Amino acid sequence: MAYAVIATGGKQYRVEPGRFFDVEKVAAEEQASFTLDQVLLLVSDTGEVTVGRPLVEGAVVQTTVLQHGKGRKVVIYKMRPKKHYRRKKGHRQPFTRLMVETIECNGIVWGTTVETAPEVVAVDAELVPTS
Repeated sequence: MAYAVIATGGKQYRVEPGRFFDVEKVAAEEQASFTLDQVLLLVSDTGEVTVGRPLVEGAVVQTTVLQHGKGRKVVIYKMRPKKHYRRKKGHRQPFTRLMVETIECNGIVWGTTVETAPEVVAVDAELVPTS
């Protein structure tokens, strides 16, 4: 299981091919391809670890924008007792949901797309890959 640690929006995320994650809102259309090139750490399928100083050279994470949305509401309430001062505000942080397609480093690609994923056949109520 290959994974990478990337930096975007001032935060760090652990990403794997075939999984989605939420980041600060990015300026991209839905279903558009999006490349993240700030890869801090890379772990291959064999367990080989590559640590960047500060970034891993030649490593990129290919993603697809699934949707834009807003997070849960955070309520801000200010009050001064005995002074008739009360303020209630709410905030919903915008985010972008990204699906990780592949992780690439110097020509080596980890991850599968829908076309190259093995077929799954149901056999006696168990899911067994055909290849």
